[in-house]
Amino acid sequence: TDATGIAFCGNTGVKVVKESKPAYKIELKHSDEIRSLIGHTRHSTQGNEKRNYNNHPFLGKADKSFAFAHNGVLWNDSELRKEKKLPPTHIETDSYVAVQLIESQGKIDFDSLKYMAETVEGNFTFTVLDEDNALYIVKGNNPMYLIHFEALGLYIYASTESIMKQAL
Repeated sequence: TDATGIAFCGNTGVKVVKESKPAYKIELKHSDEIRSLIGHTRHSTQGNEKRNYNNHPFLGKADKSFAFAHNGVLWNDSELRKEKKLPPTHIETDSYVAVQLIESQGKIDFDSLKYMAETVEGNFTFTVLDEDNALYIVKGNNPMYLIHFEALGLYIYASTESIMKQAL
């Protein structure tokens, strides 16, 4: 992978920490007050990973702040930016258009996520963590493997079962 990042929710809202390095080469620093965390390791398909603003998770703002990560490839990002008159951005990835679509709805909820997911074309699984500690997972046709450790109140997810087993 080319870049690694985490977003976490604590007492002070959503924060993002990311670096233009593979996960095994970095130690991500985070607060001890974490209630929720999403992570992303990036294999670059669009946008230079050396420019850290292209790496996931992305911060967004609707009625509340949120962090966004995408596994997959979107095919209609350029067309959507023009068609929906989305604001210009220096972020060069296909994924960021999904953040902009959510922001255009002015809220983060099931309706705005549905709008975004039904508007983009491509392969995806999206994860969104908002400042209220809500985690949303929008599963398209990209793989995702989820484990619930009920006794701990913990959910852990990865792209595939083999990645999950290796990580655990």
